[in-house]
Amino acid sequence: MKTTQPRKQRKLLFNAPAHIRYKQFSAPLSPSLKASHNVSSLPVRTGDVVRVMRGDRKGLEGKVTSVDRKKYRINVEGITREKVDGTAIQIPIHPSKVMITNLNLDDKWRRESLQMVAAPAEEVKETKKPEQKKARRRKKPAEPKEVKEPVKEEKKRRPRKKTPKKTEEESEEKKTEESESG
Repeated sequence: MKTTQPRKQRKLLFNAPAHIRYKQFSAPLSPSLKASHNVSSLPVRTGDVVRVMRGDRKGLEGKVTSVDRKKYRINVEGITREKVDGTAIQIPIHPSKVMITNLNLDDKWRRESLQMVAAPAEEVKETKKPEQKKARRRKKPAEPKEVKEPVKEEKKRRPRKKTPKKTEEESEEKKTEESESG
């Protein structure tokens, strides 16, 4: 986000379109998944197995049953609380507070996107070789060049026109003329 004002950040968050909301559902991958897929985080989907990393239910693991993009929450199987009448309801959790331990790769698009990300990373590892450091010579500081600044010519101002001051007699005459005409 480009702004630092909290009200604008909240507005951008709650008015975000679907393609941006999808990216905001990212959760970190477990270390084993990071190593195998060369990706540090992915958006959470229904069917992923996640471990809760924050809050009262820290350490609990379960399958994601639903994703609520409007409220920015996910529901995890097995993470419930009991209502007063005895019925169990699922507790919504923010996706940034979980870690993905097992990916749902039923979706063809998701599988291909992970393979595309992994392939360039392998190529970079193969092509990168440790380079020997070369001794650098320090350049002598260049002598400052003389820069002539253009001389600004000041505009000559015309003197003000001096108007003769009206005497008291003239101003009184003007007043009497106005009162007579009006």
